[in-house]
Amino acid sequence: MAANGPESRIETGATQRDHGGNLSAAIAQYGGNRSDWIDLSTGINPAPYPLPEFAASDWSELPDSAANEALQQAARQFWSVPASAAVLPAPGASALIALLPSLRPAGRVRIETPTYNEHAAAFAHHGWSLSGDAAAEAQVAVHPNNPDGRLWQDQELTAPLTIIDESFCDICPDQSLIHLAAKPGVILLKSFGKFWGLAGMRLGFAIGDPVLIQQLAHLQGPWAVSGPALKTGIQALQDQDWAQRSRRALARDALRLDQLLISRGAKLQGGTDLFRLYEVEYAARWQDHLARAHIWSRIFPYSKNLIRLGLPPQSGWDRLEDAL
Repeated sequence: MAANGPESRIETGATQRDHGGNLSAAIAQYGGNRSDWIDLSTGINPAPYPLPEFAASDWSELPDSAANEALQQAARQFWSVPASAAVLPAPGASALIALLPSLRPAGRVRIETPTYNEHAAAFAHHGWSLSGDAAAEAQVAVHPNNPDGRLWQDQELTAPLTIIDESFCDICPDQSLIHLAAKPGVILLKSFGKFWGLAGMRLGFAIGDPVLIQQLAHLQGPWAVSGPALKTGIQALQDQDWAQRSRRALARDALRLDQLLISRGAKLQGGTDLFRLYEVEYAARWQDHLARAHIWSRIFPYSKNLIRLGLPPQSGWDRLEDAL
């Protein structure tokens, strides 16, 4: 649902921090310990990348500039970054999202909804207005979109400041718009926590226009990425075999989840291989039913019928099937 009319102030409803992952609230309402729960409210790989062995110096010393450069080079190779684009590691994609609106004077931003709501919240904080006008000064496209998995096309992304959030694109690298990172005014975001399943590592990347990337680097300051995150990121981005195996496993499990939910009356509405979006009758009732079995799901304030599920760990499939 796009903005009504050519321009509107970004309102509270568009900027509320409504997320998956709020497991503490579920525990407060339904009981149990955190270890009792299966959290399917996020889109995080349930089979995370294995952590490297850390040395004491990884924790006790300031992050090394050579390691930061090595991480940038690993990112360039993994994502086939154009030579003219710059790469900036950061402490998570969310930290970058909070900074991006400050790269230009406040104006109009085009953000088609529903989508990940942190973008609208960040632009609202910096005084921007939400606009449905194709001539808006900025545009945000989540690619593939969260929660419906929509994929964007080059010709749809035309704003002077174009932000392409590819936090979930590592499950479909052939669909990446990384080639647009060579264009002035374009920034792509990459999340490490989702595909590699290490959300607590807090690592993300901004890739694109060198002038804008330099501005972001000044805004986030030195030593933004921890030593352990640098070390883990370098190893993981160089491990193409793990990435290929993980993509195959995620695709298989996404199909399994579809078959399970559809057999219980749900209708597939989209998603990615890290999360699936279904239409059901009374989504809140579905969430409540699963929560009583200590399985947490995601529903949305703008829909009574949509529910989103991430993939369970291998040990959680039987519990999910029993609960359904």
